[in-house]
Amino acid sequence: MDGIVFFRTERHDDVIDFYRSLGAEVWLEQPDCTILEAGAFRFGFCDRDCADTEGIVTFVFDDRDGVDERYEQLADRADGEPQFNDTYDIYQFFASDPEGRTVEFQTFE
Repeated sequence: MDGIVFFRTERHDDVIDFYRSLGAEVWLEQPDCTILEAGAFRFGFCDRDCADTEGIVTFVFDDRDGVDERYEQLADRADGEPQFNDTYDIYQFFASDPEGRTVEFQTFE
């Protein structure tokens, strides 16, 4: 079974460009929605009058190097440097997409 998470967006093109800059590829274009794919993760953005900005879009990497590379790319959008989280045994950092959605980059240790 597969799945897709959809979000409403008021800034479709900016949001799609942001996630494509992170390596996501367009999986399917629909009349007012774009579905992206990053590995086995599919998520879509549909052009609407209001944006869904709750929740967290999380990208999982194989190791700390992947997280650190994304941090270098997104340092200006990051909430802070990558850190080890003892509670969940992960290495992570958070950033924001163009609409203010929380985006997490992590690896399980």
